[in-house]
Amino acid sequence: MHARAVAATTTALLGTAALLLPAPHARAGVTTRPTVIAHRGASALAPENTLAAVDKAAELGVAWVENDVQRTRDGELVVIHDDSLRRTTNVEEVFPDRAPWKVKDFTTAEIARLDAGSWFGPAYAGVRVPTLEQYVERVERHHQKLLLEVKNPELYPGIERQTLKLLGNEGWLDPWHLADRLIVQSFSADSVRTVHELKPGVKTGFLGTPSVTDLPEYAEFADQVNPSYSSISKGYVSAVHAFTGPHGRPVEVFTWTVNDADTTRAVAGYDVDGIITNKPDVVREALMSGA
Repeated sequence: MHARAVAATTTALLGTAALLLPAPHARAGVTTRPTVIAHRGASALAPENTLAAVDKAAELGVAWVENDVQRTRDGELVVIHDDSLRRTTNVEEVFPDRAPWKVKDFTTAEIARLDAGSWFGPAYAGVRVPTLEQYVERVERHHQKLLLEVKNPELYPGIERQTLKLLGNEGWLDPWHLADRLIVQSFSADSVRTVHELKPGVKTGFLGTPSVTDLPEYAEFADQVNPSYSSISKGYVSAVHAFTGPHGRPVEVFTWTVNDADTTRAVAGYDVDGIITNKPDVVREALMSGA
């Protein structure tokens, strides 16, 4: 970690806290467009976190997909955003006496019975909640890349080690995947730190907007700081970029969840490295068309 203060422009934007920052790195790719990441797959066009949403992203030519990983009662990793099955499946109909319908209270076989597509539209009736194994196999089939979120790790002790083991079994921890095809992120700093300690070669991201004064700590175990678009500015992104992550490169910023052209252009102007979106087609078009 460098010890020099940031440039005067960043100091002016961030005030006295910027004096704690290291000198900014040269960023050869600052004029390139941000990476577009399909949030829960192309989730504006197909049911979120399903294989159908992965397929839709692939149809659009989107290389990166994001997903959420949780664990069933019998220890299987499944891809679903909420800790309850209620919003995105018909669990209330199939298991009416099992409220509050938490993922952790159902077996893999029980979850496999649920319809995870009809809520989105009749064309997706019968779509299922995928296991993580099924999901990474589909991503691999499309030659896509994966931004994997460890969801609610406090509910699932040891989920980081289990997730990494599955990724390893599926071939996702080889040098090719680690170089540019896999990022593991979480809202839990402890979870991100655990992933880094267990598999230092895995690229990691922290979901949130740490204060500038806390960035040195995060840069020790996170290659990315991934905040909500509403919480950032050009100065903040510049501050994050000024730090070196655990793999010796400037810490990146993937921002979420951007779904319209104006916001896309705004955050691209902040020099973010990636844009996480439910509408990758809209974001891509906005980036290509410019201001």
